[in-house]
Amino acid sequence: MERESLVRRPLGVLLTVVVVIGALQAGFDGGAAPIVLALVAFCAAMGWLMFGPDRGGVAVAVVLAAASVALAWLQPQGATEIAASVAVYIAASVLGLRNGALLAGATVLGLDLAMVGHATAEQIVAATLLCVLLFAIAIFMDRAREGEERASRLVEELREARAAETRAAAVAERGRIAAELHDVLAHALSGLAVQLEGARMLATREQASPALRETIERSGRLAREGLVEARRAVGALRGDDLPGPDRLPALVQDLRRDLGVDASLRVEGTPRPLAADAGLALYRGAQEALTNVARHAPGTHATVVVRFTPDRTVLTVENPRPERGQTPQQELNTFSPANGANAIIKGSDPLIDDAGGWGLAGMRERVTQAGGSVVAGPCDQGFRVELEFRQ
Repeated sequence: MERESLVRRPLGVLLTVVVVIGALQAGFDGGAAPIVLALVAFCAAMGWLMFGPDRGGVAVAVVLAAASVALAWLQPQGATEIAASVAVYIAASVLGLRNGALLAGATVLGLDLAMVGHATAEQIVAATLLCVLLFAIAIFMDRAREGEERASRLVEELREARAAETRAAAVAERGRIAAELHDVLAHALSGLAVQLEGARMLATREQASPALRETIERSGRLAREGLVEARRAVGALRGDDLPGPDRLPALVQDLRRDLGVDASLRVEGTPRPLAADAGLALYRGAQEALTNVARHAPGTHATVVVRFTPDRTVLTVENPRPERGQTPQQELNTFSPANGANAIIKGSDPLIDDAGGWGLAGMRERVTQAGGSVVAGPCDQGFRVELEFRQ
């Protein structure tokens, strides 16, 4: 229970001042030391409730009740009703209905006994009714607080239920899209793989050139792996495990083998898992950057660096400029160490020419949606792509 809900600070300070002034005006006929001690205990208890830690509420309520009863006995003509009514209110607020009623009852009984012989019956009844009224108000406010808290919890549960419903609808829609993509891509890529296998066998039987047979074989392998990637993308739509930084070594190895990208991977810092969307964006960013190296800077060495720091993860892909006279539209790439075996005929392989998807624009959009940033452009040594995620 918040201390502001127990005693509103301005009102609490005002009531404390009234009790102190009433005690000073009533004099110290009951003994200065006991009255001062009771006043100090009352003020300390009120100060703790208004400004102290939210602990020890029961003990503070007991001290407050004892101090108010002591003031009533020592100074029957002082502000006894106010001190006792404050103690009753605090008892109800801190201890609840049952225990608060016991402490409040003891306080009212002490107050009434102290007033006998010093006040009229009407004054005693009025003081008792004031305490009962404040006790009822405290209990009512406590119930109102509980009702408000329950309402807040229900609103939060309703909000979570609506969010879960929205997520379920999104998952269902992704599942429908995944099924459509699977049907289209699986049919097209499977047919392409079969046709390329037939072309490879025909080229072998017709004793076509080794370069042509190798190109057909590589194209068939890319079609099969494209089918695997398509199924993986469909799985991502369905909520399956998404590729992340842990799959970068396999990605670099596959691109070295299939696209002839001369690339190396270096990891700095202690690897850690990223959020699913950030990990996927990092993986796809590396894939896009390395594919662009194969398309636009053949024959160069790409350096992939993943750096983990305490508060961010940075992926850097950098490659030098191609040698003079070498262009992306040259007939054959001449890169090492895949020279010849995996040579790519530029401009004739749609799997390579379109492998990058939307290119840097698509990469930037994906990374931004995942909460990261992209910096891409020429550098001193060539071209550099840097993806940064603050996690």
